[in-house]
Amino acid sequence: MQVPLQVTFRGLVHSEAVEAKIRERAAKLENYYDRIMGCRVTVEAEHRHHRRGNHYQVRIDVTVPGGELVASREPDEHHSYSDVYVAIRDAFDAMRRQLEDYARRRRGQVKEHETPPHGRIVELHPAEGFGRIEAPDGGLIYFHRNSVVDADFDQLEVGAEVRFDVEMGDRGPQATTVYLVGKHHIVE
Repeated sequence: MQVPLQVTFRGLVHSEAVEAKIRERAAKLENYYDRIMGCRVTVEAEHRHHRRGNHYQVRIDVTVPGGELVASREPDEHHSYSDVYVAIRDAFDAMRRQLEDYARRRRGQVKEHETPPHGRIVELHPAEGFGRIEAPDGGLIYFHRNSVVDADFDQLEVGAEVRFDVEMGDRGPQATTVYLVGKHHIVE
């Protein structure tokens, strides 16, 4: 880190043990992204509950080239952080995930989802129980009535847009599943 780690305690007495844990976890962040410019950690004790003890909020601000990442773990109605070490662990785990995602984006390794093949029905033979789909490249793909998912084969029409999964069969490409595309579906 270019700027030394800053640790702030609010609403609770400074603890060497808590600060040591924070410093340990902060040092490990550079394993996930080595260009961290600075890191600020704030540990805050919320309301002093007489019966249930203190509730802790941990906020981590990490400065990276081109921006700042923030992870915060604070008590809510479903999960209260009555243990400061649990709040620290969860906040640093959230920051680790953000740094991993940031590093992947910076390297251009963002996972892209492949668009499933799509086409239009050009032939239907209801008596024989099959049809053909024209793919964007102009090729014809055979499909059987049992391949149609979430629609009724007898309700299909020539010209209907579909997406499909394809594999090579004995007589060429064959759609293993065929999904009717709704009129508001955008196909890339």
